[in-house]
Amino acid sequence: MNEKIKSARFHHIALAAHRYEETVEFYKALGFRQVAEWGEGEGRAVMLEIGDGGIFEIFAKGSDEPEVNSRYFHLAIATDDPDGAYALAIKAGATSKIEPKDVTIPSEPPMDVRLAFVYGLNGEELEFFHHKG
Repeated sequence: MNEKIKSARFHHIALAAHRYEETVEFYKALGFRQVAEWGEGEGRAVMLEIGDGGIFEIFAKGSDEPEVNSRYFHLAIATDDPDGAYALAIKAGATSKIEPKDVTIPSEPPMDVRLAFVYGLNGEELEFFHHKG
């Protein structure tokens, strides 16, 4: 609980997508559900619910230059099945960055996780993350 900002919680992260239509379909193929859409042309945007109330917002703009779209480092999606999520993303058109693997994060205390990374259609990084603890 945030003691400073009353009822603070995660709402959404946004991506500027140069391949808007394909990007929306890619995330729908991963099971994201559309909750709102607005605008026209370069002013189009959509909000897709990830699965726990968190929102992924996609805007119809951006460049195909990866550094231009690097507005965030990566989007991590918690799942009990990172292997299945990884396979689904690859089937939907993602490119592999790191195949599913077990990792021990050297935190205090150490955290055993299973994770995988892919690149989405705009070069954005997605992580599928499962904390084994």
